[in-house]
Amino acid sequence: MECVFVTGATGLLGSNTVRALLHRGIRVKALVRSQEKARRQFADLPVEWVQGDLARTEAFSHHLQGCDTLIHTAAYFRDSYKGGRHWQALYDTNVTATERLLSAAYAAGIGRAVHVSSIAVLHGRPGQVIDETMSRPEQGADDYYRSKILAEQVVQRFLRHHPDMKVAMVLPGWMFGPGDIGPTSSGQFLMDYVAGKLPGVLPGTFSVVDARDVALHLLAAAERGRSGERYLAAGVHMDMASLLKVLAEVSGVPAPQRQVPLALLRVIAAGYELYHRLSGKPVLISPATVRLMAQERGRTHFSHVKSRHELGCSFRPVAQTLADTLGWYRAQPHAEGTGAATQPR
Repeated sequence: MECVFVTGATGLLGSNTVRALLHRGIRVKALVRSQEKARRQFADLPVEWVQGDLARTEAFSHHLQGCDTLIHTAAYFRDSYKGGRHWQALYDTNVTATERLLSAAYAAGIGRAVHVSSIAVLHGRPGQVIDETMSRPEQGADDYYRSKILAEQVVQRFLRHHPDMKVAMVLPGWMFGPGDIGPTSSGQFLMDYVAGKLPGVLPGTFSVVDARDVALHLLAAAERGRSGERYLAAGVHMDMASLLKVLAEVSGVPAPQRQVPLALLRVIAAGYELYHRLSGKPVLISPATVRLMAQERGRTHFSHVKSRHELGCSFRPVAQTLADTLGWYRAQPHAEGTGAATQPR
């Protein structure tokens, strides 16, 4: 790789991907929607910013010229779990824009790409170890999951018509890490934890991964991944109690002990949803979030045999990820007042 075009460059995964590429001495063109966020994220790093919106590919497609690789990290996700329905935005960004972006990249002469998919496209029984072959059916999937399933179908359809372009797919789990200026759900979760806002130990299981490790998976997939193949970068299976225990150790903030039953969480989420409808403001826990937690509980054991064998990738300890993420938040000028800046490590 000599020049890589990265979408979603100011996001958690995108920014860490940009840094991983620069560390390798690779030239980067970074698609950003906000120059202010780009300044905060990259400061004086040698990155060529391309201001644009995925919904208007034609407005920035000429910047794809001269690049040999596309890494597509951008997606619509966070708002879809903050109350209300967001299907059209999910479809427009995650499906239609992906199709247009791949076509524009091909027209610009880009020969290889990595599409960031999601563990959302996979499904298995509770307790079962899930691998890349175990596809989730579109029927019954929630809106975000369905949009990622359809996005993968776009990639496969594109490859059938353009077999001379190589596109691999990487499937991350719940990402934590430095550079989460959004913040994403994980960053908000950490800030809520250190501020004592968590109501208790929530039901559910997760696959926790460092965004820096996912970024390395993306680079390896671009270099060594097989076209049309999925590669898991899901991380470590954990329940909420285990995650809170590690978080207490690295933050010095005691973990809540009270178990929050799913039935109570549904009631809380229903109240939040009503508030969202009346105010239009995003909420902490939506019915969509609770449904997802109930549906995916125990279904977050993922196999990384294929990724390790073909990409040579590994994962750092969760404690290191959480400590580094909290340290990054404490170092930010806006950290004061969030709780993250004042708690002992």
